[in-house]
Order: sequence, then C-alpha cells, then structure tokens
Amino acid sequence: MYSSVTSCTLVGVEPRPVKIEATVSASNRGSFTIVGLPDTAVRESRERVRAAMKEQGFHFPGGRVVVNLSPADLPKIGVTFDLPIALSVIAASHPEPVNFDRFVCVGELSLRGQVKPVRAALGATVIADRQDKACMVATSSVVAVPIDAKVVGITTLRQAVRVATGHTNGDTVASCEMLDAPASLDMATVRGHAFARRALEVAAAGGHHLLMIGSPGAGKTMLARCLPGILPVLDPREVREVGLIHAAAGSGMAATNEAPFRAPHHSASLAALVGGGSGIPTPGEVSLAHRGVLFLDELGEFNPSVLDALRQPIEQGEIVVARQGATVRFPSSVQVVAASNPCPCGYWKDHRTPCDCTDAKKDRYRTRLSGPLLDRFDMRISVERLTATEMMAERGESSRDVRQRVIAARAVQRSRSILNRDLTRDELDDLPVSTGANVALRRVAGQDKMTARGWDRIRRVARTLADLDGLDVVDTEHVREAEGLRGESP
Repeated sequence: MYSSVTSCTLVGVEPRPVKIEATVSASNRGSFTIVGLPDTAVRESRERVRAAMKEQGFHFPGGRVVVNLSPADLPKIGVTFDLPIALSVIAASHPEPVNFDRFVCVGELSLRGQVKPVRAALGATVIADRQDKACMVATSSVVAVPIDAKVVGITTLRQAVRVATGHTNGDTVASCEMLDAPASLDMATVRGHAFARRALEVAAAGGHHLLMIGSPGAGKTMLARCLPGILPVLDPREVREVGLIHAAAGSGMAATNEAPFRAPHHSASLAALVGGGSGIPTPGEVSLAHRGVLFLDELGEFNPSVLDALRQPIEQGEIVVARQGATVRFPSSVQVVAASNPCPCGYWKDHRTPCDCTDAKKDRYRTRLSGPLLDRFDMRISVERLTATEMMAERGESSRDVRQRVIAARAVQRSRSILNRDLTRDELDDLPVSTGANVALRRVAGQDKMTARGWDRIRRVARTLADLDGLDVVDTEHVREAEGLRGESP
C-alpha cells in the first residue's frame, strides 16, 4: 500500500516542503530503504523508527518498505524526518486507508517512541500556513513567533497516530511570550560620555554603522551593549525572520522581541562570520545579527581578509553562499558597531598613560583596517576614559527614554519607506536641505580625504539628526554635527 505525509526542511533560511512517500509490498525478505538524497542521520532513522514503532505497540511490516523523500534532488539532513517517516510507514501498512497528510510533521524519535523537538519546527509552521494544513511538532518545541497555522503538540508516536486519525486533539505547544523588557544593558548605567551617548542615539535612529576608538577601559564595549535596548522592538514578521535564521544555524532564539546582538570573538573564521560549511551552508554571525547589531570588539585584531569579506553583506544586506550541496541566500541587514584601540598597546593619545608603541608598530596596526572597510562606517568617534568626577556623576538617561526618540525618528523614515542608512544618492538629492546646509556640504565635499561614499554618509547622518529634531529640512547645524560624528580613521 501507499501513503504520504508532508514534512519540512530548511534550505538556508527558507522552509521547503518535503513529501514523505512510503510503499509496503510483499517480499520474502524484509527490507527498509530510504531514498531521496538522505544524509547519514536520515538513513539512521530506519533503526530509530523500527525501535520506536515496536516500543509504542505498532507492528513493523515484514515486507519490502521503501520511503521516498521528495523532491529527490534536494539534500535531506538531520533527524527532522523521524516522525513523518514513522507515520508514513504506519499509514502504508494499515489495513484500512488512512490519511495522515492533513498535517505537516517534524520530530526526532527516541528508541522508546518519544518525540523530541527539532530545529525545523518553526519552518514547519510556515509550510503548514502556506498549504492550509495543521502542524504537528513535539510538545516541548518552542514556536517563539506569532503564527497563523494550527499547531498540535505530541509527546509520543502513539499520541501522534491518535491525533492524525482524529481520536484526540493533542497537546498545546509550549509557547514563548515575547518579552518587551530589554535584556541588554540600560543606558542609565553609562556615566559621562555625553558625546558617545549622543552618537549611539543617532546610530540607533538611522541604523548607522558606528566605529568607536579609545583606550582600554574607556567604556566602548559597555556602550555597544546598550544599543539593542534603544532600538525599536522587532515586529512579528521580523521575529519570524530572525527565528528561521537561528533555526537554520541549529541554535535557539531568546524569548524576546529585542533586536539581536552578536559579538563574535576576533579569532572567528571566515565561515563563522559570513556562513558556510559542507553540504547545505549554515548562516554565520553576520546573518544571526540580522535586524540587529553585529558588534566587532577589538576590530584591529580580526584577520584583515575576514573583515574585507564583511564589506559586501554589510553594504547589500544579504550574502549568497555557494557550496557543492546548495547555493543559499542569507539575509544580513545588520547594524555594525565596532570598537578598536588606537594602537597595539592601546594608549596612543591617552592623556594619562603614555604609549610605548613605535611608529612602525602603529602603522602596521592601522593598515590591518582597509580604507574601504573604514569608509563604510557612517560614524567614527573617539571614546576617552572617564575622569574621577564623571565616574562619580549621577546615572544617565535610561534606555526607555532614549528609545522613544529613536522610535519617533524611525517613524519618519518609515513614511519614506527606507532607513536613512540605506538612502541612495538620488534619494538624498530629493530630500530638502537648507541653503546654509548646502554651503556646508559643499565645503565638506572639497576636503582632500573625503570620498564620494563618505560624503553621502555624512548626508545620511545629517538627515537622521534632522529626523531626531522633528524637522523636514536638513540645516547647517545638522551637517556640522554629522561631520563631527564622522571623525577621523584610526
């Protein structure tokens, strides 16, 4: 007999439906074959399915069992298909026709028949929604996003069969309430640093990339970790996007709608940052930070080739990774915040600790950061160590208050349907600028070190400053402040 069950796999971050077809035919020698480009984990599901069916009281057919994972040219990886394979075999060997294809099923089976959660659970809800079906996943699965499809939770294979045949309604899937309270550091913990706080607010309002340069202990890392708390929270669509990326990477997603914050170590490899791996590629840190912040601490210690590889995904908001198994697209709309020492010892231009680096050492350190990479930072600021008076000052303004101004500025940008960070030159030309601001921009454009890309970035930051002030027209003061926030390269 023949049966089919719908399942799901992730190709990059895109959920793809997989039809699990099973046939059982008479044969003198029993066999169990799985076809359709299964990997080792999928092939090993034969033993898990046999043991689980026996433990749950189901008879495994003695004839020839063939399971096909369609489409056959799509590589299948992981333990996602244990449950649907078992259901398709049970349906194919049932004496009466049964239809289990009303569900999109994913789940790993233990040898005793318990159903375990898998990373494709969120993708299964997407496929179920598209095909107007219900979704069957392990009860302990966490679907941390709003979904439209009906999701049924099960704990054992026997319960899954009872749900599929309509004898029970199943369990409620563990839900994860979105927490609006920020999990990041509060801006109120930052004392002093008025200029850096202002730069952080402007960066959040326009989504601008920010480079902070300063001595060790100046507070660069603490400032960066405050940024997610002043960014707008993710909407349901963005939460689903981020959830699928984390599922594709095989990692869980925190129970919050706060923007992601990723801080890879400077020893991270190229594949770890941009994505890769054998077979079907998995997302890297630049994609795991999608819709959030990618923090590169100790920027000068990263491998220069790794940093240069980040230029394209940062600029285009996506990265395409090609491997023999598949070519996949990973979203990478990130806000990059970086921190760097000014020299190898970290104390060049510090007012309290003398620098002991030679000129040659400082030159070699600066050349680790390419000009094209530095030019992609909209804002480059110096962060100096606090004085005793500043360290003993009162707490600063809270992230909640700063976030309200950021949200108001982002609302203006939504009316233009584009984030200021992504404004093109033609779009910048169409936005109103005062006569004085035009004069200031002409002066900035005439500077020897100013590139066309750098000039456009100053214009974008000036536009964000006007949005924060609630003004339609960019004025002279906005251009001057944007020029000051642009700063100098290390």
